[in-house]
Amino acid sequence: MSETFDIWKLIAGLGIFLIGMYMLEDAIKILSGKAFRRIIRLYTNGRFRSIGSGTLVTAILQSSSAASLMVLAFVGAGVMSMENAIGVIMGSNIGTTLTVWIVAIVGFKMKIESFALPFIGLGGIGLIFCDPAEKPFQFCRLLIGFGFLFLGLDYMKGSVESIGQSFDLSMVPDYGIWFYLVVGTLLTAIMQASAASIAVILTALHSGLITFDIGVAMVIGANVGTTITVILGSLGGIPVKKRVAFSHLVFNVITGVVAFLSIKGLAWLVTQFVDIQTNAVMGLALFHTIFNIIGVMLFFPFIGLLTKLLYRLFPDYKAILTVYINNTPTEVIEAATSALRKEILHLLQECQLYGLRLLNIDRHLVFEEDLPLEKNTRKKLSFESLYEKIKLLHAEIFAYYSRLQSQKLEETEAKELERMIFASRNIMNSNKNFKGIRHDIDEFEGSGNVYLNNQYKSFRKRLLKVYHDMGGIQGQENKEEQYHSLLKAFVKIEEADKLCINDTLKAVAEGRIEELEISSMLLVNRLFTQACRLQIFSLKDLLLSQEQINNFDRALDMKEILEEEKGKES
Repeated sequence: MSETFDIWKLIAGLGIFLIGMYMLEDAIKILSGKAFRRIIRLYTNGRFRSIGSGTLVTAILQSSSAASLMVLAFVGAGVMSMENAIGVIMGSNIGTTLTVWIVAIVGFKMKIESFALPFIGLGGIGLIFCDPAEKPFQFCRLLIGFGFLFLGLDYMKGSVESIGQSFDLSMVPDYGIWFYLVVGTLLTAIMQASAASIAVILTALHSGLITFDIGVAMVIGANVGTTITVILGSLGGIPVKKRVAFSHLVFNVITGVVAFLSIKGLAWLVTQFVDIQTNAVMGLALFHTIFNIIGVMLFFPFIGLLTKLLYRLFPDYKAILTVYINNTPTEVIEAATSALRKEILHLLQECQLYGLRLLNIDRHLVFEEDLPLEKNTRKKLSFESLYEKIKLLHAEIFAYYSRLQSQKLEETEAKELERMIFASRNIMNSNKNFKGIRHDIDEFEGSGNVYLNNQYKSFRKRLLKVYHDMGGIQGQENKEEQYHSLLKAFVKIEEADKLCINDTLKAVAEGRIEELEISSMLLVNRLFTQACRLQIFSLKDLLLSQEQINNFDRALDMKEILEEEKGKES
């Protein structure tokens, strides 16, 4: 009497198999990731070497996606050419066949429990005694992953075999070989792991649920389906990412089409080495390897042509970050100077947005509309992305300044430009200070210490006050008013700094702050205060005359003048 088919046993087996694959892949990447990244970086110069490296790395890592991610990183960094990247991707397809061979040889020839369970047991015990930060811990995860891989396969095989005992293939409707090609594609797309879907196909073939021809069609489909994840991941990405993804798609699809059209010939070739009547699983593994090797041979002469096509389809684009200097020629000095000043003020605004983002302050409290760097994006830039774009904006400003320097300038024009570029450097240093306190600011916000929470709120109020003052100053038309307003704003920053220090001293005396928190508090206050000062200094150099700038600088050294400004304010 045949066993009853248990769907949950099949699903559990698939789940265990996928967990095993994940643990195996992740452990190997941690244990050997740097080594294989070095291989890809150093040994991909040339088509043959790139294919070989892709094959080796994928075979060991057991993941073509891991190899693709490395390729993407190196191409993006300019370390690897697109031609060599295509070679690595082609080689990775050959490397993935190792998993199929392991499953075919070990999974259906041996009693799985005899080695799967000891791997899981030894690995699990090892996890308890090993430090997670050390390599032995990852080695134990590797053992567990390897054990789970085959334990899951055993569950799937046991479940499917119960069907095979009473299953009659002649009862299955003839949907045509195309149907099973699509099934294989969808199966891999859903699982997002070609090795897992091929393991399911091998299990079905071993149990007699499908014929060899159907298995062949499904394996071809699985090879095509593995590209779907890459394609989805590239949507909306940079051109480099799209090129890598599309090259993977083109290679796998065309290879699949050729294999499908030549399915009878390739099947015959397999029969010359393996008796598919008695060992269909090994035959399918061999077929999988053969058609991937043939794909590499077909594509090898056309790598250069494919590279040109990819660059034509996905050309590099340069994001225009500037607003005012982009279309302003440097030959007209007056116009160029005015555009540069406006662009640096734009840079200041973007840095202010960065400060607001740091302290989780709604930008609408300072700016009515989206700023240029985010205006053309579909979603709000992350903290890190905004910082990188600000750096690029500053680089474009400096490049424009350099081009202006090549023009014939009068002494006054040269000094004015020098003040302006000095202002841009102050703005960037201000931004760097804000970036430096991010971690501590986050700690203050989430701290259980009431004092630190209150200081976090105080920083928010201080920043809003500074930005409102700066906005008001820029709206003033009279330079004398701007001069006095800048001094007053500076005075307020200094007063807030002293108040914070005194509050901290009082908190220490009262035991409201821990010793380790004292240095963090003082450091954050120092960098925050300096960031605010630098932004005031930038406005000074951008808005005031040279005489007013000199007076402002003298005022900083003469406390009585600052006291006078303080008195005027009160």
